[in-house]
Amino acid sequence: MQFNATTRSVQGSSASRRLRRAGRVPAIVYGGTEQPLNIELDHNEIYHALRKEAFHASILSMQLDGKSHPVLLRSVQWHAYKPQVLHVDFQRVLANEAITTKVPLNFINGDQSPAVKLGGAMISHVVTEVEVKSLPADLPASIDVDLSSLQSGESLHVSSLVLPAGVTVIGDAAQVVATAIVPAGGAAEGEGEGAAEA
Repeated sequence: MQFNATTRSVQGSSASRRLRRAGRVPAIVYGGTEQPLNIELDHNEIYHALRKEAFHASILSMQLDGKSHPVLLRSVQWHAYKPQVLHVDFQRVLANEAITTKVPLNFINGDQSPAVKLGGAMISHVVTEVEVKSLPADLPASIDVDLSSLQSGESLHVSSLVLPAGVTVIGDAAQVVATAIVPAGGAAEGEGEGAAEA
């Protein structure tokens, strides 16, 4: 995904307020061997981009001064009660430097699992993203979690995830990712079919 940016020459809180009144958003790009770079963004463009999951978990193409720069979204500051973006932080991405970022989990085949088809279980998605480390070229947009073999009362853990080549998960390998919960009183065979959460 790409977005447009322009170099920001003025800094400070009063300058930032003027930018926001003009429909612009102050932002910064840091990391790599270069100095932090102050930029500004179009509010409407960045607001709609931030509503897309891929914008939060992909290497982005920042269009600045006629060139494309690979960056990662690092943090967003929102207004306390208005749908307004106040500030955005990006990190430069270097092809030969590993990056650490969060990647969403894509749960598949839940309705085919024995837990749902035979046990009438509900599948609870305990976590919806994991932090990974990889080179930029290896970073996946998402990681599939295959629930097709999940039995009633069982759980899947981070250690069970099938990761793309060159990708490692940061954190607790014993963390539960999904679990099959049988409702109180159980369920008749077949009643739970299709009960998996989307």
